[in-house]
Amino acid sequence: MNKYYEVRLSGSGGQGLGLAGRVFSEAAILGDYNVCQTQSYGPEARGGSSRTDIIISRSEILFPNCRELDILLAMNQASADKFACDVTESGMILVDTTYVNQPPPGNVYEYPLSKQSIDFFGSPVAANLIALGMLAAIGRLFDIETWVKAIQGTVPRRYTEMNLNAFELGHKEGRAMLDVEEGRVRVAFDRKRPVRKAPKRENLC
Repeated sequence: MNKYYEVRLSGSGGQGLGLAGRVFSEAAILGDYNVCQTQSYGPEARGGSSRTDIIISRSEILFPNCRELDILLAMNQASADKFACDVTESGMILVDTTYVNQPPPGNVYEYPLSKQSIDFFGSPVAANLIALGMLAAIGRLFDIETWVKAIQGTVPRRYTEMNLNAFELGHKEGRAMLDVEEGRVRVAFDRKRPVRKAPKRENLC
């Protein structure tokens, strides 16, 4: 991991970005980083703009505002349009294609976060933790044990299992994206079928 990150989780009110920011911040604290988290949202309880900014650093944080984003999560089109220009050339963007149909340019990862949350959990409320799992895998941010502790220490107990499952789903999907991006091919084989014998040397050309 790098020594310094600027992260923005953005979308609409009601998408759980504040909770996702608290989980991310807790994971960073457990990983021995200094953390600064700020939130901004519109007057509407749901549907208005919402974002959570997080700065994590090995050294002291001298300025609390994000200026050059290393990571952007955009869970609606307005956020993708507004904040993509703040991402550094080497930064990454994850967009929720449930609501983002025109992804911005750059190093963009596309995934239907809200749709998958509805399909797997019957509600879009777990999309935020699916997103965190993907960001953790793609960005290689902290280890799984750190994230599990952060979720257990932040999420209300009655929702812990669902959020852990959502994070695991996102982490799995993020790892699969990395496999494709880095050219790794997962090999599947049937253990019930006998392994073919290697050809004898004299039969080789």
